[in-house]
Amino acid sequence: MTKLEKIGADLEKARVRQKEWTTRVKNLEERYREEENAVIHDMVHAANLSPERLAQIIAMAEKGAVGIYTQPEETKTENVTTEEDSEHED
Repeated sequence: MTKLEKIGADLEKARVRQKEWTTRVKNLEERYREEENAVIHDMVHAANLSPERLAQIIAMAEKGAVGIYTQPEETKTENVTTEEDSEHED
């Protein structure tokens, strides 16, 4: 067997293995997607979300509005002692 024939045989083996791995990767990607969808499905049902409410949440997320809760600003009052306060403390 010449060097060229040996390289050709190795190349053919590599192509067969590549096809096997490509098939395996596609199968794993499909299984991953199915499991991911099952997890999402379970989360939606656990939260008791209707399709309409889920659509609203997704729309809010696209706008970046999910998880942002504004709290009213607290008015800060400083303890400033005035002359009147000083008179009443005595």
